[in-house]
Amino acid sequence: TGLPRCGTSFGDLNKALSIELNSNANCVWQIHRTSNQTIRLIFSYFQFAAASSCETESIKVYDGPSTNSSFLGQVCNNTDSVPVFESSSDSLTFLITTNSENFTRSFFAFYYFSSLEPKTENCGGLLTGHNGSFISPNYPKPYPEFTYCVWHIQTARKSKINLEFDDFFLELDKNCRFDFVAIYDGLTTNSSLIGKVCGRSQPKFESSSNAMTIVLAADYANSYRGFSAQYTSIPPPGPAEPNTSLTCSSERMEIVLSKSYLDSLGYNSTHLQLNDASCSPISTDPVIFSFPLTSCGTVKTVEGQTITYTNTITASATGRIITRQKSIEITVKCKMENNSTLEIMYITENNIIQNETATGRYNVSMSFYSSDSFSNPVLQSPYFVDLNQTLFAQVSLHSTDPNLLVFIDTCVASPKPDFGSPTYDLIRSGCNKDDTVVTYPPLEHYGRFKFNAFRFLQNSASVYLRCDILICDSNDRNSRCAQGCISRQKRAASSYVWKTNAVVGPIRLKRGHRSTDHSESLTEVRAEETPSLQQYSFYTLSFVVLTANIIIVVAVILKYRIQHQYGYQKMQSP
Repeated sequence: TGLPRCGTSFGDLNKALSIELNSNANCVWQIHRTSNQTIRLIFSYFQFAAASSCETESIKVYDGPSTNSSFLGQVCNNTDSVPVFESSSDSLTFLITTNSENFTRSFFAFYYFSSLEPKTENCGGLLTGHNGSFISPNYPKPYPEFTYCVWHIQTARKSKINLEFDDFFLELDKNCRFDFVAIYDGLTTNSSLIGKVCGRSQPKFESSSNAMTIVLAADYANSYRGFSAQYTSIPPPGPAEPNTSLTCSSERMEIVLSKSYLDSLGYNSTHLQLNDASCSPISTDPVIFSFPLTSCGTVKTVEGQTITYTNTITASATGRIITRQKSIEITVKCKMENNSTLEIMYITENNIIQNETATGRYNVSMSFYSSDSFSNPVLQSPYFVDLNQTLFAQVSLHSTDPNLLVFIDTCVASPKPDFGSPTYDLIRSGCNKDDTVVTYPPLEHYGRFKFNAFRFLQNSASVYLRCDILICDSNDRNSRCAQGCISRQKRAASSYVWKTNAVVGPIRLKRGHRSTDHSESLTEVRAEETPSLQQYSFYTLSFVVLTANIIIVVAVILKYRIQHQYGYQKMQSP
């Protein structure tokens, strides 16, 4: 405290900085001490002019003795975190600039060199259980000076996290400038800030996803007993994810519904019926309906060369006056086309088709479409396709802001929904890595590309896609979205508003029905024992060429025999 109004240099091991600036400031502070130590700088409070932007007012931090050193980051009016910067050496510099508005800006920061960091237990870590607890260092005794601990919590997919502090006692300050706990809505401190607390209380927080980060930071004085906290995982609302399958043959249709899924909806096998209510399931755990294509009220439609058999399983609420159960309909279709079978199943609950989307500050969804017009989304899951069929994928941003642009940075395919090994790059850093990939120019809130269907060798027949999505300001011509393909060597820091990822799948290959004696299961396809996708393609091409040659030879032989037959008959006709 008691600093010069505009910039100075410090050589202390630690210091608290209370800074006030007015308009048109351009002030530089330097921290340096000749020692083999690093520096941690924490801006625990900052107040810029209300209407300012990062271009007009900011704190810029540099990893070295001057503003010509490497840029570490900046703090602006819209910064949604408690900024913490760490140097790689014994020097750190920060520059504060303000605009022309006549207003007193206030900043509070403190720094310390690494030699002052305490060596304590119970200081941070990764927690992955369904529930758990953690405490501040030395609890219930006072936590050490210059404590800095980071805990990461990650629970089951699609769950949320409820965090409660049973005991909480930190140094009290109206703006929590000295000692504080910061809670972030994600797995890093770059995630959205849920809250910052200090003093005495029993605060509670809830995340919007299955990840949360908690930071405890303390300055050089007035430590108290800290905290004791516990967390629990909140399961996703509504029913469990549908565990269903549909198998079509040239004669029958078989539908499988898991008992756990029906239990989550409050139903059992006795509540279900097909179009013909007299048809009952042949098994109750799991529930299995198996019946001929032309029975149980199945509706047959013919369109061109395609024959479609459709049936519906319904489950209605059982209450006489009121109910808290969802009415559910499961529509199943078997499409017979070109000597193959396309199996389609989709589920509606209260007339809403269940569809998975990426969540965050922007609502982003990813879907397949039936053609390059991108007008008819594919609603069935799994999506059954032919090998080498052209697939059309679209990422959609649902926002009323017209000045946003969607860019598909990376798309990776995997036979596993958790994207474990092996994986295959379709797009990487905006560059097409597969020969069949074609990306369409960015169009407002849509990112589009197409590729040819494939499957992984020696793995399951399913293929899942995960795409990293960037959202940029469409007015920024230098944004990452405007740069397109960038090689790893040329890649540099560039701007984008938001980054997320979307997952879609599974894609599965159709099953051929050339012979009822040669059938495959819906989820198991035998993979050829070949070392690579290129070798598989070579064998396929060789088989096609051989088949074509056989057909040509047979045609020549038949023609030769027919000509000789006709010649013999003419000699006997006089």
